[in-house]
Amino acid sequence: MGNAINAIQSNASHLLTIINDILDVSKIEAGQMTVESIDTNPIQIVEEVASLVRPRAIGKGVHVNVRYDSEIPCHITSDPTRLKQILLNLAGNAIKFTEVGSVNIHLACDPKQEQLKLSVIDTGMGMTPEQRDAIAKFEAFSQADASTTRKFGGTGLGLRISNALAHLLGGGIEVESEQGTGSAFHVTISTGDLSNTEMLDPDRVQSIQTIKRAKPAEETLATASVDALKGFQILLAEDGPDNQRLIKHHLTKAGAEVTVCENGLVAVQAIEGASKDDLPHVILMDMQMPELDGYSATRQLRDKGINLPVIALTAHAMEGDRRKCLDAGCDDYLTKPIDKYTLISTCAKWVEKPKGKSTAA
Repeated sequence: MGNAINAIQSNASHLLTIINDILDVSKIEAGQMTVESIDTNPIQIVEEVASLVRPRAIGKGVHVNVRYDSEIPCHITSDPTRLKQILLNLAGNAIKFTEVGSVNIHLACDPKQEQLKLSVIDTGMGMTPEQRDAIAKFEAFSQADASTTRKFGGTGLGLRISNALAHLLGGGIEVESEQGTGSAFHVTISTGDLSNTEMLDPDRVQSIQTIKRAKPAEETLATASVDALKGFQILLAEDGPDNQRLIKHHLTKAGAEVTVCENGLVAVQAIEGASKDDLPHVILMDMQMPELDGYSATRQLRDKGINLPVIALTAHAMEGDRRKCLDAGCDDYLTKPIDKYTLISTCAKWVEKPKGKSTAA
């Protein structure tokens, strides 16, 4: 039974990825793809991507390394979601085509040109000049050749999307490869004005991040699954019985006390009627509910001066949906189907915010 469930989850996740990629390509072809220009921490994005792809690489015996090749700005002006998407695509491809050796993610910055450069370099199978030139066209549904598709699978959409996003972020992607040696994908994006931005010494960044990575992954996952939310109260506003049970199960296993409300109206009433000690530390708010949806419920809470952290739960993953949730007053955003560890880590990020009905009164 366990293997069957894992197979269903894996294939469902794969199908969702394909659907999202097709939607992204459709928006690109229609000229409707847009990106945000907000405060972005490039170090955090690189480290998160490396952390996400590392388990898959370890399973193949491949090492994932991060290198900082110049002074790095603390923050740039870009779209963190889309930058992360580009890097995940490139790192995922590098691992797919590398059987022995390593995948290295390099980060560098040219403040004068206001450009950030991210390189994903692998020691994989590499490409012939003809294959490299075909890939460098970044056409949809295109891979190096038919044998690549047969052996490794994939749709050939990731690179097309990544290149389009890189252009929207003020740069592009260049490809280098040698058959039998490996490939390198170099991404450049605009940083925005860096004149007042703190630049971090690369050796210091490398040292700090190496210490952070030293904590065993098993320990991190064990903490996330056992006591990351111990002693915290979470209110879940969700109308779907299956989602109620699943999300409550994950949160309870992580130590949280969970109160379930079947719609936004019940959630607002529960919070308004609670004493300060009984207020939840964080609210998980489904955005599509009967009686009162999550957008309206969150606005009502904010209008009443209730500043508890609200995390949006939505099946909508299109560009602009995140902004719609944030504009309604939500503090964070999770898409369905909900990933267990993303759910717990996101809640853990917000549960220690001070509880209280108002910070303005």
